[in-house]
Amino acid sequence: MADVFDPEQRSAVMRAVKSRDTAPEMKVRRAAHALGLRFRLHRSDLPGKPDLVFPAKRTALFVHGCFWHGHDCPRGARMPQNNRDYWQAKISRNMARDKASLAALKKLGWTPRVIWECQTRDDAALSRLISRQVGKRAST
Repeated sequence: MADVFDPEQRSAVMRAVKSRDTAPEMKVRRAAHALGLRFRLHRSDLPGKPDLVFPAKRTALFVHGCFWHGHDCPRGARMPQNNRDYWQAKISRNMARDKASLAALKKLGWTPRVIWECQTRDDAALSRLISRQVGKRAST
């Protein structure tokens, strides 16, 4: 089946795919802030440029889109019918890069964590997940 967009339109669609401030990332940021956690965004001095960094806890949090990072949930397991070889190679490269980033962060003494897009759907469950992965701020 041919692409429904011409090359110029397809390019515009792909350009619109954001790498930061995505809806799942914004949900995680709001939930972490509501828990009283303080963080920095997109620290470029750390491997993989984590989405949220909790310096006091030396924890780096990545918010991964299920499709783009090859999650094993239904959305992540779906593979486009068109240009299948390209997409399989792209997602494999993303997964390899993610694995290398997590290993490099561990080597530097950081605790890397990943929250998947599918885990951001339920707000209460997301808050519990962030509390478990990062830890709640101690009451003062």
